Amino acid sequence: MSKMPPREMAKILAKGLLSFPVTHFDRDLRFQEGPYREHCAWLLGFKRLTGLFAAGGTGEFFSLSPAEVGQVVAAAVKETNGRTPVIAGCGYGTAIAVDLAKSAEANGADGILLLPPYLMVPNQEGLMAHIEAVCKSTSVGVIVYNRDNAILTEDSLAKLCERNPNLVGFKDGVGDIELMMRVYARLGDRLTYIGGLPTAETFALSYLEMGVTTYSSAIFNFMPAWALAFYDAVRAKDHAKVMKGLKEFVLPYIAIRNENKGYAVSIVKAGMKAIGRDAGPVRTPLTDLTADQFGRLKKLIDATKPV
Repeated sequence: MSKMPPREMAKILAKGLLSFPVTHFDRDLRFQEGPYREHCAWLLGFKRLTGLFAAGGTGEFFSLSPAEVGQVVAAAVKETNGRTPVIAGCGYGTAIAVDLAKSAEANGADGILLLPPYLMVPNQEGLMAHIEAVCKSTSVGVIVYNRDNAILTEDSLAKLCERNPNLVGFKDGVGDIELMMRVYARLGDRLTYIGGLPTAETFALSYLEMGVTTYSSAIFNFMPAWALAFYDAVRAKDHAKVMKGLKEFVLPYIAIRNENKGYAVSIVKAGMKAIGRDAGPVRTPLTDLTADQFGRLKKLIDATKPV
């Protein structure tokens, strides 16, 4: 059982940068707990993370079995050992999502990130019922990921917050500025707001003005010092440093990512390989970068200067 109250967990997340570690696989695509834990330890060594999201989108939640999600979360909790909140990926249909939420709590997670339900495009009533069922199934904090087929209106979100005290976070993966402003105007500091657009650094400065003080940094996996320096520049509203980071690394990085579908995770694992910390291949239906793309990414990483 988690010892961290949901509101306390959410406030901690809001104060700094969030890590979404990749999930390590061997050549036969089996989860490798030892290397995964070592990677989490390396990231935690930078001592400034305010949250570690285990088996999230960057951690290939969508390719893991429910049992594997539990294994990844348990490994993260053991390695983190209370140093920062651990948030577990959760999703699929309501029945599986409820089971995953209960598993996350049993494995010691401090919260869950509720990803969109599988396949179906529900109306607001159905989406609210899905989210509420998950919230009622656990005592840990719940963060909803607003994206794709699971986009809440500010009215729906407000009703859910009234009925579910452990709904404490809102991660935006839509990029609808008007909707984000309506949500923030309606709910204010009732929620912690997380930037969740890929690549989050691109939108970080703009979103800061809307109360989004933190974001999920996949880049932190392979350039942690750079990612932290960039985050500091965002929080300081240092436009010159932010633009320098965007021009020198983020935008060229995005250009490589956009060369093929499904590369948002693949390019992160390629970045790990480029710095000598190989996390293994991605699972299908994703594909790894080509040799040419990997070479260009490595050259970009090697040439990137501090923010």
